Amino acid sequence: MVRSQYDWDAGAEIKDHSLRKHKILREYFAKYLRVRCVSPFQEKFRLAVVDGFCGGGSYQGGAQGSPLIFLEELKVASTELNAVRSSQGLKPITIECLLILNDKNPDAIEGLKLSLQLIEAEIRDRFRHLRIELRIFNQAFEEACPEIEELLRRGGYQNALFNLDQYGHNQVDRRTLQRIMRAPRASTEVFYTFSIQGLVSFLKRTDPAGLKAQLRYLDLPEDQLGIFWEPMSKGEFLGVAERLVFEAFESCGTFHSPFSINNPGGWRYWLIHFSRSYRARQVYNDVLHSNSTAQAHFGRSGLNMLSYDPMQEGGLYLFDLPGREQAKEQLAEDIPRLVAGSGDAIQMEAFYEGIYNQTPAHADDIHETIMDHPDLEVLTDKHGKRRRGSSIRTSDVLRLKEQRTFFPLFSKPVGSSG
Repeated sequence: MVRSQYDWDAGAEIKDHSLRKHKILREYFAKYLRVRCVSPFQEKFRLAVVDGFCGGGSYQGGAQGSPLIFLEELKVASTELNAVRSSQGLKPITIECLLILNDKNPDAIEGLKLSLQLIEAEIRDRFRHLRIELRIFNQAFEEACPEIEELLRRGGYQNALFNLDQYGHNQVDRRTLQRIMRAPRASTEVFYTFSIQGLVSFLKRTDPAGLKAQLRYLDLPEDQLGIFWEPMSKGEFLGVAERLVFEAFESCGTFHSPFSINNPGGWRYWLIHFSRSYRARQVYNDVLHSNSTAQAHFGRSGLNMLSYDPMQEGGLYLFDLPGREQAKEQLAEDIPRLVAGSGDAIQMEAFYEGIYNQTPAHADDIHETIMDHPDLEVLTDKHGKRRRGSSIRTSDVLRLKEQRTFFPLFSKPVGSSG
């Protein structure tokens, strides 16, 4: 089952859930550029952005689609970063971006080309330190992907961001995701839209064999699909499907977020973020909290977010203030137990590496929990004590205090319901 594609020739109407998704994409890309261009010694940053299902660029009412969002944020970042650098007496930084745009719909591509002509001219005339190379494809993504990957390889791009907002659930093969994420680059990140609810709701009632066939490319054990025939509430469905999505794509990226776009009428698709860096996942979690209720997670809000039985326990986490308070309660138990599992101390970088694929928590909530906990302390490499969460560094050490209050370290594992 594939969602209805947009009528770009007549003027595409954008839905609320797509606006939410685009807002998250915009805010993450803005932060991505600023994080990657932070060094005062850096005078050039090269990246490739691949928009595999780019659409026509704009919608009814003037809402920007993903190609225009990427270009707009590149312009804003170039202006703001260089204004700050000028005020600090630093040399300007030039951003060089290969922007690869692909869509199978010829109407979408023709409309997009018209929009891009004006933007290209504006960038050439007004943005001295922004260089954009555009490459446009009009194919199914799987057909275009080998040539796209070769362009990145030949260009020596060490930073690549893919936006794969597919129609439905099976227009990007899982093996393609694995290949993209395993390419020998310094940094690769992927935004990947995956629809499951409409497919499952339709096929499980009418064609169980068809459901198995449609999801075969995920290589799921047959007994995992059987759970969709059980009666479930919306929350239970989200929990079951979230775990299925997480496990199905676990081999595609070191860090990936199995969170759905929140829709009060039912969860229709997942906006999954893949990366090889805990820092990228950390930033993504924080962006979701600044867009509370835009995405949803059903499960634990501390560490080991999927360590529960979705048919028996778990709650809806909407990245909002009530959810964050609940998260801090769970983190206060989970973090000291995790440290104790290492002995009595763990370097902060190893701590981050270990937790960020298994928590929806905001970085500030994790740091606040550590600072406020009576049994935890953070030491610098010179044996000083950190007093503020914002000052924590990856080289610091998180440890249990020598004199501490009692907490049940070994009574149950993190995430256990027993």
